Amino acid sequence: MLYYAVVFFIVALVAGLLGFTGIAAGAVEIARILFLVFLALFVVSLIVGLKRRR
Repeated sequence: MLYYAVVFFIVALVAGLLGFTGIAAGAVEIARILFLVFLALFVVSLIVGLKRRR
């Protein structure tokens, strides 16, 4: 999932450089959402992993 967030961020950068601001804004939003979902799943799996050790 982090891979897809990075891919959408790169797409946003390229689209922004080429002047496609609407596409860039959409790609940034998708990248932001994917990154937040990745962080949430990472934190949940970290907490579950720490609880299983004990």
